[in-house]
Amino acid sequence: MSTRVHQKERTRQAIVTAAREIVAAGEEITMPDVAKRALVSEATAYRYFPDLGSLLREVLAGVWDSPEVTMAPVADCDDAVRRISFATEALLREVLAHEAAVRAMIATSITRPQLDGLRPARRIGLIDIALRPVSGLDPITFQQLKRSLAVVISAEALFTLMDLCELLPDEAVASAAATARSLTHAALAASR
Repeated sequence: MSTRVHQKERTRQAIVTAAREIVAAGEEITMPDVAKRALVSEATAYRYFPDLGSLLREVLAGVWDSPEVTMAPVADCDDAVRRISFATEALLREVLAHEAAVRAMIATSITRPQLDGLRPARRIGLIDIALRPVSGLDPITFQQLKRSLAVVISAEALFTLMDLCELLPDEAVASAAATARSLTHAALAASR
């Protein structure tokens, strides 16, 4: 490899490392802050990452375990309501641990919806695994349950509960988990 290629890789890595440090510290993250910490110009940071969302996608990749690993503690449980509650709490606690980065990712995806795949669909994988024991639901009811859970098991729902309903983080997580349990219980009860 040429010296220039090595320099480009070092610069790219410095930007990613700076962003990871900001995320790990739980600080608000912006491209100017990342560039300053990486000791590069903002223009340079944007040459490597066209927007904050693409940088955050790389930074957050590998931070969270796969849905399978996350759900391992309830792998032997056949109670879909308990599994959904576990999935909800696991995801929302992860969101809280990286709140500033998740808020920035959401903001970027809202302001630039053309960036397909910007946000990871982690909640969908968790919901799919949590609902594996479910049988007997007709396909339409099952799909509606999954869509309803996707609304509740989300960073957006968590932030709404915290920001608009003024719940403390633990209260917000508990509220979302209770709603997810209720939705799942009602769908299962209706199928009996």
